[in-house]
Amino acid sequence: MKFVIIGGGPAGVEAATHAARMGAEVVLIERDIVGGAANLWDCIPSKAMISTGAVLALTKRAEKMGLMPITAQIDLDSLKSRVSSITGRLAASKMALLKSQGVTIINGVGRMVSPTRIQVEAEDGIREIESDAVLLSTGSRPRIPDWAVVDGQRILSTRDAYPPPVIPEHLIVVGSGVTGVEFVHMFRSFGSKVSLIVSRQQVLPAKDPEVAAALEADFLESGVKLYKGARAIGLKQDVDGVSIECDDQRVISGSHVLFAIGSIPNSDSLGLDAAGVYVDRSGHIPVDHHCVTNLRNIYAAGDISGKLPLASVASMQGRKVAEHALGLDSRTHRHLDYEKAASAIFTEPEIADVGLAEAEAFALGRKIRVTKVPFAANARALIDGDSRGFVKIVSDPATGVVLGGSIVGHNAAELISVIALAVTAHLKVNDIVESVMVHPALAEALADAAE
Repeated sequence: MKFVIIGGGPAGVEAATHAARMGAEVVLIERDIVGGAANLWDCIPSKAMISTGAVLALTKRAEKMGLMPITAQIDLDSLKSRVSSITGRLAASKMALLKSQGVTIINGVGRMVSPTRIQVEAEDGIREIESDAVLLSTGSRPRIPDWAVVDGQRILSTRDAYPPPVIPEHLIVVGSGVTGVEFVHMFRSFGSKVSLIVSRQQVLPAKDPEVAAALEADFLESGVKLYKGARAIGLKQDVDGVSIECDDQRVISGSHVLFAIGSIPNSDSLGLDAAGVYVDRSGHIPVDHHCVTNLRNIYAAGDISGKLPLASVASMQGRKVAEHALGLDSRTHRHLDYEKAASAIFTEPEIADVGLAEAEAFALGRKIRVTKVPFAANARALIDGDSRGFVKIVSDPATGVVLGGSIVGHNAAELISVIALAVTAHLKVNDIVESVMVHPALAEALADAAE
């Protein structure tokens, strides 16, 4: 079987390696960087910078930990080298893995010319490849409003900020979703004054209101200015900086502005019309639970599929696509359940959740049991000097089955894995309670909340 993949991001790489291990002849076409532009030019650099900011913040708490005061500053050149080194090593490891599995990698641009034929434009010319199955996994790019022109200097997209040319004196962030709040946290930890334009009445509008409130409180305490109920509609720039005009007549001025208002799927140059692949009005390619498009031999995964825009989800989609394309779904095969995918927001404190949220359950009229334990009662949190946040577990009151959970606090992104496993495996709260946790550890809060 010949399996051609256009786009070497998390979905494409996982599909390629998994299919190759199962005996397929795999060709991977990537125009930029193996590992994914959105992943290696957005996700990984942002987390690397957030990690640097966390160390900087830790030095400011030195006296509370029984140490003499410590002074640390951002070294922009060193930070750039650090980010470049991390992404370079990850890309190289992906390339090595693909080559070890016998995957043919083509650096070029692929586009469909028929349902089974792909045209590839590479440095050595243009050629066509026949395929038995095709995966489209070309990712997305930052969305920029029509009234703004990104210059990479003062007017920034997310990809201009890893790191930016200078650390902004006063950064205006437009967009209060996951990406926006991470940038707020990142640059505030670097010492920038930050203003956040929140189009609704809470940050993270898709998250549990209690979780959003905890983050807002931390932002306000650190000096972040929130402009709620304001929608950005215009931009002005002069020699001193930029100003954002809002629909409620408010004007926010700063030295730089960064747009974090979502992404646009990279589907416009794939030749989908020629292949007969259906695309919706947003540019996404609708898929079924096997990630199959309207054509049985063509799949779509990752950001382009319109599902959860998470690298972890894209990777699992890629794995499921490989299994379906090679017929493994006719045997033991579990469909990807997007409602059970864990996600995290790398602010400080971190935020993570999985499964059914409390507010969602109430909106559905579903009976649930909600238990919550603050980290202020956890010995390890007190030892580490950071007892912010809580663990919340949602379960079925009749059966005790864990339905979901939210964590706000240090290492929430790691701790949520326990609840994610419980949700996926249909474990009960008592299964968590009877697990003997390490003491002292943050994980003890999970058992306390379950009980």
